[in-house]
Amino acid sequence: MGDGPAFKDRFWTSPDGLELHYRDYPGRADRPPMLCLPGLTRNARDFEPVAEAFAGEWRVISVDLRGRGESDYAKDSATYNPLQYVADIEALLEQAGISRFVAIGTSLGGILTMLLAAGGPDRLAGAVLNDIGPVLEPAGIGRIRDYVGQGRSFPTWMHAARALKESGGAIFPDYGITDWLAMAKRVMAVGGNGRIAFDYDMKIAEPFNAPSASEDVDLWPAYRALAGRPVLVIRGGLSDLLSAATVRRMVKEVPGAESLTIRRVGHPPSLEEVGVREAIASLLAKVE
Repeated sequence: MGDGPAFKDRFWTSPDGLELHYRDYPGRADRPPMLCLPGLTRNARDFEPVAEAFAGEWRVISVDLRGRGESDYAKDSATYNPLQYVADIEALLEQAGISRFVAIGTSLGGILTMLLAAGGPDRLAGAVLNDIGPVLEPAGIGRIRDYVGQGRSFPTWMHAARALKESGGAIFPDYGITDWLAMAKRVMAVGGNGRIAFDYDMKIAEPFNAPSASEDVDLWPAYRALAGRPVLVIRGGLSDLLSAATVRRMVKEVPGAESLTIRRVGHPPSLEEVGVREAIASLLAKVE
């Protein structure tokens, strides 16, 4: 599994009895852990760049949400929704004895970060929101709806990488084939039939695509719950989900919040881009 920092595979139990998985990279016990929450179709492997940069100095906990990676798939697809994911994370915090943490949330993981703040802001020692905010642009939602739950599979990693390039070339215009291969290994896995497929339960698409899912929820109060702690908003310059205008308002609404825009990258940045490590390190330096 690469030459990255060592981690332990750990598990916790959701309120409805699923066995859920996280990677636990060790770090200093006198600092709050970094809790990494992935996007809709992604998993714990997405945060390898963060662990590479900070594990050892910081404990890094990288989560597989229900229905992803090595976590159990839900019996009822209706439980693939943000409030259930938050309840799952609350169970992890309780079972792992974590009272404070720095959240790093990509896309859906950033929505969960805001909801966790709304439910108890004192637990958050800081937050990084990766290409997500209180306002989701319809173009980005539409694009995600087009691909989520499409159960394609591939005979080789090269086929998988080429398919990702075909569908996502506009998101990472500067990626070469080695970058696409690395991404394929993060987002896919070899199935029991020997074919390579996306590493999530295709049923996560059902609640996401339901008509009621587009009902507008006002996330600004949840975002404002992050006030008083270090906040970093990262935006891909080509993002179709988070607008530059929303980022400007986010920086105004939470005093001291900082933003970083990454040129020539869409939704979401991989967190390996130039400047990201330094921006996260700068946020961590402010954590009490």
